[in-house]
Amino acid sequence: MTLQDLLDKQEITENLARYMRAVDRGDLDTLRACYLPGAVEEHGGVYSGPASSYVDSIARTLTHPKSLTTHVLSNVLIELDGSDRAHVECYVTAFARVRTAPGTTGDTLTVARMIDVFERVDGRWGVRHRRLLWEWNHDMDTNEGWIFGLLAPDTSVLTRGAKFPSDPVYTR
Repeated sequence: MTLQDLLDKQEITENLARYMRAVDRGDLDTLRACYLPGAVEEHGGVYSGPASSYVDSIARTLTHPKSLTTHVLSNVLIELDGSDRAHVECYVTAFARVRTAPGTTGDTLTVARMIDVFERVDGRWGVRHRRLLWEWNHDMDTNEGWIFGLLAPDTSVLTRGAKFPSDPVYTR
């Protein structure tokens, strides 16, 4: 493995991490930038087509002020093919709080895998084709108690994340 291979793998890994942050923060420009022009998204049977249209289809949900998701990336494996192409597999653990009926919410925990083809175009690695596969899901009633009251008995004092551009990650 060469130093360039390591640099390429790092750039691809950072693209994946930026993608997850963009989804959670509702940062649509960063989300779009993770894909290459003309990229394809196959999202586990719920969407298949141009990645740009996929982003359009979820934009309102991602940017909604009450949208709450956390995506955790793990088990990243990157196989460089010796040119400007890479085959990438990673696991995603996703938490989401969703409205289940007017005035009520539920929590859902999902694990999926993303099987990607990345390409380097004009010196930049991006997703050319993404195929998401669902692995398992667990739905729960919402019971936000912050470690059974041990973390903060008064939850109004907790500092929470925000949507783009208000989240502290964008104000450095």
